[in-house]
Amino acid sequence: MKRILIILAAMSACLSASAQQALWSGSQVESPVINEDGTVTFRYQAPKAIKVEVTGDFLPTQKMEFEMNGQKVSYDAPGVRELKEGQNGVWEYTTDFVVAPDLYNYTFRVDGNNVIDPLNMWVNRDVASLTSVLLVPAPGERSDLYAIHRVPHGTVSKVWYYSETAGFDRRLTVYTPAGYETTKAKYPVLYVLHGVGGDEDAWVTQGRATQILDNLIARGEAVPMIVVFTNGNISQEAAPGENSTGYTRPTMRLPKTMEGTFETAFPEIVKFIDGRYRTIAKKQSRAICGLSMGGCHTLFLSLNYPDMFAYSGMFSAAVGVSDPSVSPIYQDVDAKLAAYYSKKPALLWIGCGKTDFLYQANMDFMQKLDANGFKYTYMETEGGHIWRNWRIYLTEFVPLLFK
Repeated sequence: MKRILIILAAMSACLSASAQQALWSGSQVESPVINEDGTVTFRYQAPKAIKVEVTGDFLPTQKMEFEMNGQKVSYDAPGVRELKEGQNGVWEYTTDFVVAPDLYNYTFRVDGNNVIDPLNMWVNRDVASLTSVLLVPAPGERSDLYAIHRVPHGTVSKVWYYSETAGFDRRLTVYTPAGYETTKAKYPVLYVLHGVGGDEDAWVTQGRATQILDNLIARGEAVPMIVVFTNGNISQEAAPGENSTGYTRPTMRLPKTMEGTFETAFPEIVKFIDGRYRTIAKKQSRAICGLSMGGCHTLFLSLNYPDMFAYSGMFSAAVGVSDPSVSPIYQDVDAKLAAYYSKKPALLWIGCGKTDFLYQANMDFMQKLDANGFKYTYMETEGGHIWRNWRIYLTEFVPLLFK
C-alpha cells in the first residue's frame, strides 16, 4: 500500500508539473497579430505539413455558385492566401494590405483540411462550422461597438418557456439592460431573429449583439430595452448540444422553418415575455428584426400581426422564398401589406449587400413597396450574405427604435 501511495504521489507531481508548464511555459508563437502598420500576421505551427492556407472574410472575396430552386446562384466566398514555412515548422502569412477595423472569421487549411487557429482561443460556431475570430477595433469606428468596454453591462439569460404549438419547452436568450434588476421601470422590447441553421445563440456569439447593445445604450445612442433572441426552428427545444437530443450535429436542413409554424406560434413568445418581464406591452414599444430566414419571419410576422410591432427590420431577408401554398401566413401579401401600412407602422427598415444572392429578391420587394407608395428605409452595403453586414444593420436599426 505504501508503494502504491508513493507512485500515486509521483504521478500527481508529474501531472502538476505538466499543468504548470502548460500554464507558464506555453508556445511563444502568436496568431493572429495586428501589426502597428495595420497589417495582420497569421501563424500556424505544423512541421510536417505540405501546404498551409488561410481563408477568411478579411480577404478579398472570390465568386462561387450554388443551386437554388433549380437555378445557379452566384455568391461571394472568402478569399484564400498561402502561408510560407519558416523556422521550426512555423508557417506565416502577413497581409499586404491594411485590414480595416471590423470583426472577421477565418480558418486555416492544412493539406486540404479546415482547422481553427490553435493559437487563438476565440472561436465562433456558425451552424456546424467553427471559425477563429479576429477583431480589429478602433476608436470611433463601427467595430468599436463590437468590443467590450468599461460601460454598464446588461444581463444575458437563457430562459425556457412552454410552447403550446410545439408541445414542449423551448429556450430563448434574453438581454435585460443595465439597471433592470435595480429599478422598477418598464422597458420596450426588441425581438431579434436568426437565419437558417442558426439558433437563439447566433446573434449573441456571431452577431456581438449584447456588446452592440451595451455600447449603444452607454453612449446614449439607443434607449435601454429588453432584447429577445428566439430560436426560429420550431421543431427544436434549444441550440444544438443544449437540448434533449444530446450532442447531435447542427444542420441547416431542419423541419418547420419557413412553412408558417414559427410565425403562427410567435404570439406565445410575446405573451411569455410580457408576463415575465417589466415590458411596455403595446405596439409602439415593440420591435422585431431578423437576418435571412429571420428577415422572412420578420416580414410575415409584421404582416400577419399588424398591431404587434411598430418597428420592423429586414436584414438580407429571404423574401420570395417561402411557398404560399404551405400556409395562410404567406398568402395575400398585397392585401396584408395594405393593412399593415394602414396601421401606420413607425418604421420598416431594409438592408442588403450589393453582392448578396438575395439582392434581386429584395429589390423586387422594394419595387412593390414603391409602386404602392409605401415608405421604408433602405441601406445598401458592400459584400454579400455575411455577418459583417448583419452586424452593421443591427447598429443602424437599434438607434432608431422607440424614439
